[in-house]
This record gives sequence, C-alpha cells and structure tokens, in this order.
Amino acid sequence: MNVLQLVTSSRPFFDQQVSALEARGIDCTVLEVPGEHSGDSGRTPADYARYYANVLSAVRSSSYDLVHANYGLVAPFALAQPTRPVVLTLWGTDLMSDRTWLRSCSRYGARRADAAVVPSQVMSRDLETEHELIPFGVDTDLFRPMPRAGAREYLGWETDRPIALFPYDRTRSVKDYPRARRLVEHAAVDLELRTVSGVDHDEIPYYMNASDVLLVTSKRESGPMAVKEAAACNLPVVSTDVGFVRETIRGLPNCTVSDNDGALLGGLERAIEDGGRSDGRESIEGLSVDSLGERLHGLYRRVLDRDDGTSYPTGVSHEV
Repeated sequence: MNVLQLVTSSRPFFDQQVSALEARGIDCTVLEVPGEHSGDSGRTPADYARYYANVLSAVRSSSYDLVHANYGLVAPFALAQPTRPVVLTLWGTDLMSDRTWLRSCSRYGARRADAAVVPSQVMSRDLETEHELIPFGVDTDLFRPMPRAGAREYLGWETDRPIALFPYDRTRSVKDYPRARRLVEHAAVDLELRTVSGVDHDEIPYYMNASDVLLVTSKRESGPMAVKEAAACNLPVVSTDVGFVRETIRGLPNCTVSDNDGALLGGLERAIEDGGRSDGRESIEGLSVDSLGERLHGLYRRVLDRDDGTSYPTGVSHEV
C-alpha cells in the first residue's frame, strides 16, 4: 500500500504514526506545507498556493492508493485531487478552534472525506459526521518511569526544589503560560516552574522524570499528547479540562483536571505535598504506537475496499 501523508507541520506523534504504518509494510510519503510556522505566526497564502501545486504534482507522478490528510487545514488540498480516496484525521485544534473558518473547514473535510478519524471522546462527541475514534499512540518504550535523581543529573538540574514542568513554548498564547506562572507563584508550597520546548523528542522523558508535576494551562488542545506521555512516565498531571486529559488521567492519584484556578492550585499543592507518582502508566494500556498503526492500517483497507465497490457498515462513531 502506498499512501501520501499530508500535514501542515510534522509533530512527534505524527512521525510515530508514520513509523508504525511503515513497520506494517505501508509506504508513506510525507508532504508538509512549505514555509515555517513558529509560535502564533502562521504561513502565508503563497505557501498554501505552492502546497496545492505540490499535492497535485505528487498525485499525478506517483501511484498512491490513498491520501491521508492530517489536520483539518490540509483537508481541502487532499479533496482537491479527485483521483484518490481520502482519509482525514482531525487533531483537535482544528475541529475545536476559536477560528470559525478553521472549524468549518475541518467539518467540511470530515463530511467529504472517505473516512474521518478523531483521537478523543471529546472530539467524537463534537463531530456529528460519521467517523472513527482512534486514539493517538504513545511510545511506551521511550516514555517510561526512571529515577528522578538520575534524570536531573542527566539534564544538569542542580536543585532539590520540586519542579512543575510546562511542556510548551511559553510564547504560544493558546498554552497560556502566564496562567501557569501565576498558579506556581501563588502555590502554598515551594515550587519552581520550568519549561521545555524545542528539544529533541527523545529527550522529553528525562524532563518529565526530572519533574514533580506536569502543569498544563491550555485554553484548548488537540490532546495534549504531553499528558499521555506524562502518564506513561507516572508523572502527576495538573491540567485544564481540554482534549483527552480527563479520560486519560481520570481517577489517578496526584492528578487534577479543572478549569478553576482554585482547583488547579489545590491540585499542585497536593501533588507536591504527597510527593508520589501518578501510577498513570496503567491508564494508557492498549494505546501503543503499534496499536495505532494496526488500527489505521485496518481503516485504510476498508476505505480501499469501498473504493473498489465493496461496502462495509459505518455509524456515527466507531472505536476501532
């Protein structure tokens, strides 16, 4: 099977998805939107015009079996080529964006695609179009518990103070770093806030294991994958109620999900005072990257069967 993967910008969980598919014998060609995206700065219309030409050229020059659009913004480019079936995976910040045009683009793409995929129950409830629920996978070999002292020594963190880890670029307004800073400043415990962004993804497990709690204050999220990765490391999580956070850490010790500052502050204080881990690794059972690859492979085959005239039953939401 030969698949053209369209994406705005590559993300670690997307790279893992491609690797999992290729491990199953699927040839994937990744086509990213030209230009650069940094913080809240987007690409130009000229970048997307070039991308449209690139997509058409790729489809004409190669024998792809289908096109997989990853993120609602690239759905129109996948649908603009009329010769290959289209699978669309929505990431969350597209379907649940505060920009009306992006929400509309994502919903339109889901209606027109041969199959639509969402990674969380929250998104599934929000999308009325027929779709599949396939959670993003976590590399549980990479994201694993390790001794905190060893992780701090590896990173050169010469401190005994408890650390709250903010796992984003502090300049991205949607992540709301100022709120995270206020919460840490008002906590009735000794606590230091540190951020991590722009480092190799393979290094992130060290930052998580070196920390005492993951602090997410996002206004909206497609996941966030950082919460699943923290769970795989048994790192306590204090987070706003976004994406699949609640379903990932529900009932776990030393974890808090709320949109209320008082509840988030209390969650931070309890996590530090307790000093324990979250036992969250058990909550991500069955959500490995290999499982993601298997589920997507099955969906691809069903889409291609339908394109050949073979039907299969669908419903509003299927967990596969």
